[in-house]
Amino acid sequence: MKAQDGMYIDGAWRPAASRDTIAVVNPADEQVIGRVPAGDAQDVDAAVRAARAALAGWAATPPAARAARLTALRDALLARKDEIAETVTAELGSPLSFSQAVHAGVPIAVAGSYAELAATYAFEEKVGNSTVYQEPVGVVGAITPWNYPLHQIVAKVAPALAAGCTVVLKPAEDTPLVAQLFAEAVHEAGVPAGVFNLVTGIGAVAGQALAEHPGVDLVSFTGSTAVGRRIGATAGAAVKRVALELGGKSANVVLPSADLAKAVNVGVANVMSNSGQTCSAWTRMLVHRDQYDAAVELATAAAAKYGERIGPVVNDGQRQRVRGYIEKGVAEGARLVAGGPDAPRDQGYYVRPTVFADVTPDMTIAQEEIFGPVLSILRYEDEDDALRIANGTVYGLAGAVWAGDDAEAVAFARRMETGQVDINGGRFNPLAPFGGYKQSGVGRELGAHGLAEYLQTKSLQF
Repeated sequence: MKAQDGMYIDGAWRPAASRDTIAVVNPADEQVIGRVPAGDAQDVDAAVRAARAALAGWAATPPAARAARLTALRDALLARKDEIAETVTAELGSPLSFSQAVHAGVPIAVAGSYAELAATYAFEEKVGNSTVYQEPVGVVGAITPWNYPLHQIVAKVAPALAAGCTVVLKPAEDTPLVAQLFAEAVHEAGVPAGVFNLVTGIGAVAGQALAEHPGVDLVSFTGSTAVGRRIGATAGAAVKRVALELGGKSANVVLPSADLAKAVNVGVANVMSNSGQTCSAWTRMLVHRDQYDAAVELATAAAAKYGERIGPVVNDGQRQRVRGYIEKGVAEGARLVAGGPDAPRDQGYYVRPTVFADVTPDMTIAQEEIFGPVLSILRYEDEDDALRIANGTVYGLAGAVWAGDDAEAVAFARRMETGQVDINGGRFNPLAPFGGYKQSGVGRELGAHGLAEYLQTKSLQF
C-alpha cells in the first residue's frame, strides 16, 4: 500500500522528528503492508503551532467560503472512494463490500452534510437587546480510533472546519493509511495551509502529547472509556473542553408484540457487522421468557451464516481479548450456542461469530464491552425487568427496541438511559446526534449538534 513517510503539517508533507516507524499490518494475512512515521511531542508541537497560526484567518473566513472548501473535500473523497475502500480493507480487514458501502460511503455523505450545514447554520442571532455569536472554539486536537477510521476522522474534522476551527489529527496507529488519503484530499480541496494537520503515532506518545498541549483548546476523542477518563482528567486540569465518544454495551430489547424473527435476525447482523468492532453494537439481546427459546434458536441459525462472511478483528491483541471474553462467558456459566474461542483459520486475526444463551445481567459478558462478534441473549420477565436490565450497565451509547407498533417501542425507548435508540429497525441518519449517557461519553457528533461542539458563545448587549 502507498504510505507517506512524513507528517502533513502546515500544508505540506514534512519529515518526522524521529526515525521511528509504525508497521501497518493486514489483519487478514498478518503481512506488513506499509510503514508510517511514529510521531512524537516535537511533531505534535509543530502541528499545533501551524494550526494556531492559521486559526485567525480561517475563523474569519465567511461560512459560505468554508462550505465551499468542504464541498471540494467531499468531492475529493468521492473521487478516491475505491482507493479508500481498498485501503480500509487492507489495514482493518473489513470485507470490501462493507468498506465500499460504509467505510467509504458514510464519511463522504457526512462531509457533504457539513458542507451544507456550514452554509446555512445560524452563527448569530438576536436575543432581546443582545446579539449572540457562535464562534470557533479554537485549535482542535482530534484523536480517532481504528474501527471506523475514515468516518471518525470526518465526523470530527468536518464540523470543526465548518465551525472555523483548525485541527491537528492523530489517527489510530492500526489504520493510519486512510488518514493519509484524507490529508491528500484536504490538500486537493484547497483548504489553507495549517487549517488541517496530520500527525501519525501511537496513542501513549503522540496522542498524549496532543491532549496535553497548551495550544489545543478542545480535545475530541473516540475510543475506550479508560483512555477517555485520562483525557478528561488531563483536560480538566487545564480547564480545556473535551468531546468524548467512548464505550458501549447496548441493549436490543425485543418486546412480546414484535416480529421476533425480524428482530433477532437484524440484531445478529448488527452485532456481526464490522466483525463486532462497533461501539454502538447491540451486544445484549433482551427477550421475554415466553419467546426466549425461539429467539435463541433463531439467533443460532443466523450466526451460522456469518462464519465465512465477516472479516478478522484488527490485530492479535484484539483477537486475544475477544477470545478471553468468550472463555470468561463459558467459565461463568453462559451457554455457548454458536462459535467459541478456538481459531477458525490458521492465518489472520479471525474470531468465530459467537452467541451465548442463558446469560444473566451480572455476568462479565453482559457488563463489559467485548468489541468483537459476540452476542449475549438475556431473558426478562416483564417490561420493568427489561428496562432494569437494559439500563443496568455503566454505558449508555445506543440501543434498539422492537414492538408491534412504533408508539409502543417509543414509550419504552424514552425510558432507556442511552443516547440513541433505533425503533423497529430505524435507518442510520447522518444528521442525527450520536453520543452517550453515563460512561459512554460527553458531547455529540453528527449534524447540527456535532457542529455545536466546536463553537463557543459570545453575547453583545446594545
